[in-house]
Amino acid sequence: MAVRATRKKRTDLRQVAFTRFMLIVAFFVLWIAGIGTRLVYLQVNQHEELRKKALVQRRDVKQTKQLRGTIYDRNERALAISINVKTLYADATKIEDVEETAKTLSGLLKLNAKELTGQLEEARSLERRFVPIAKGLDEQAVQNLNRDLERRGVKKADLPKFPGLHWRDEQKRSYPHRSLAAHVVGFSNHAGVGQAGIEQSQNDILYGAVIKRTQERDRLGRVYDELVSEKEPPRDIVLTIDNTVQYIAEQSLEKAVRASNAKAGMAIVISNKTGEVLAMANYPTFDPNDLEGITAENLANGSIQNMYSPGSVFKLITYGSALEKDLISPEAEIDTGGGTIEVAKHKFKDHGSLGRISYAKAMAVSSNVAAIKTSLRVGREDFYSTVKKFGFGNATGIELPAETPGLVRPIERWFGDSLASMSIGYEIGVSALQMANAFATIANDGVRIQPHLIKEIRQSDETIVSVTRPEKTQVVSVETARDLRKMLRQVVLNGTGKRAQVAGYTIAGKTGTAWKFDEKLKRVNSAKYVSSFIGFAPADNPDVTIAVVIDEPRSGGRDGGSVAAPAFREIAERILPELNVRRDEIAETLADSGDEVVEPVGNGEVETNRFGDDSAVGSDELQAIRPSLPIVGRKPAASRSDTDASRISKKVIDRKTTGTPNIKSDKQNSRIGKHIETESRN
Repeated sequence: MAVRATRKKRTDLRQVAFTRFMLIVAFFVLWIAGIGTRLVYLQVNQHEELRKKALVQRRDVKQTKQLRGTIYDRNERALAISINVKTLYADATKIEDVEETAKTLSGLLKLNAKELTGQLEEARSLERRFVPIAKGLDEQAVQNLNRDLERRGVKKADLPKFPGLHWRDEQKRSYPHRSLAAHVVGFSNHAGVGQAGIEQSQNDILYGAVIKRTQERDRLGRVYDELVSEKEPPRDIVLTIDNTVQYIAEQSLEKAVRASNAKAGMAIVISNKTGEVLAMANYPTFDPNDLEGITAENLANGSIQNMYSPGSVFKLITYGSALEKDLISPEAEIDTGGGTIEVAKHKFKDHGSLGRISYAKAMAVSSNVAAIKTSLRVGREDFYSTVKKFGFGNATGIELPAETPGLVRPIERWFGDSLASMSIGYEIGVSALQMANAFATIANDGVRIQPHLIKEIRQSDETIVSVTRPEKTQVVSVETARDLRKMLRQVVLNGTGKRAQVAGYTIAGKTGTAWKFDEKLKRVNSAKYVSSFIGFAPADNPDVTIAVVIDEPRSGGRDGGSVAAPAFREIAERILPELNVRRDEIAETLADSGDEVVEPVGNGEVETNRFGDDSAVGSDELQAIRPSLPIVGRKPAASRSDTDASRISKKVIDRKTTGTPNIKSDKQNSRIGKHIETESRN
């Protein structure tokens, strides 16, 4: 019995050993199976996610932009440049002590410690790796911060030696001449994207191409491999603008606007033989370095974006169309009668009875009756054709955004007196640039050259990529242009433009004074003017055309001869020597030393009150002129050009306070146009 008990016990020990062994094997099998399953799951299902995490830990992808292209004036003076700056940022996942970091940074950068602490804590909870702390720091500021932030024992491959803080290379746009040519150059935002002017229209050319750097790092953050890929570099732009001429134009314009207590002003200088815009000034203006100071009141480029009724300067087109048809000559005479003419039951008047005078004299004294009679001889079709040939009703194509095409209604939408109204500069909308280009065409023997601001585009190594070659069109004959120059010369010698005379140079030009449409009154307002003078020098072989337009002069003489002509003279007498324009061999003096000739306004009323008393023009006389004459709104919504101009103006800027007439929203312009046509039928 004892032997059997011993054998049974031994058998049980072997069984136990075997069982334990199998349990161990089973455990290992299950363990290996679990690991294998997990590995399969990680390698197959989680492959991409884990791969990305690994890359993030050992690879840095840094994107930096090449410096945005530089904008130069014609003499290689930089108008807009980009400079390298740095941004201090925090990798919130690597910050060890948020409060201490915030306290240190707030002390050095004059920041609010409490707000910065909250910002960093939130970023750490969200695992953000880029939290900008200070932007736009120059090299000296960067070095100072690196010194102040250095901590001993911190193992980092980059500066500053502070846990979780890094530098990022960026760029900043700078405008060395501040407000000079601001409306031409424009500005770019903090992201380096152009928002106005050349900066906006040529953004694709100026924009810094992105350089992508892929860096492989070890566990200490040291770079051991780097891959760099680049795109086409940005290009530089050379403008036709002359810094000195621009400065003179801006100074003189500001002086004129302030002296007349005007709402705004525009001045343009064009090289007649090339179409190059040497200056384009607007007042009020802005400093593109100060983005906070840019408002709707100073942002719009009134020289190309504001549309207005030109008034008597448009008589250039009236007499030009008649000369082209050989209907008149400067020496031929016209009978202006008693100074009144009636067309389609509406009366137009001169400022007095002029009787029988030459066409040159009619231009000089700005006779409405003579201009209207001349246009009636020309006829609707030929007059309309001439207007279109000069480029009115179409954008000039200047390299700037939001240019207005102006307003020229098709003949089928004219009324009984539309031809008469247009002949003296009403029922038509123009921009200052369009009007200046028309005078430059006459100065250039009848050849219209597309005005342009870009001289050339080139690479950073000064290799020229493209040169502007403007379109040229013969609008009127050489003979017509020369006859018009003779007539315009008389305006300065014996007519309304005497104040434009410049010592040593012969000047030819024309004054313009037009009533403005008043949105509140729903009609023209005799208290609001657009006064202008456009001319060129020397008269016989003109080099440059200068246009000055003053919007709503409120004090002193408010007609074009009193407000704009002196500003023209001041610009001309300073820029002509600057441009090496030779003085005439015999400097002419005023041929007529008599009383100053004042230009008629509206339907022929002289702006007799030269000191701002709006009561000088009687209410009965105001009723004599149809409210529709000074068209400063735009044509009804059915017009395609109206729709296009409204769309771009609405998109770019609200011109509520920038000029006359204001190009407002589609709804407002449609209302103005409808009102004008409704009044025209009455």
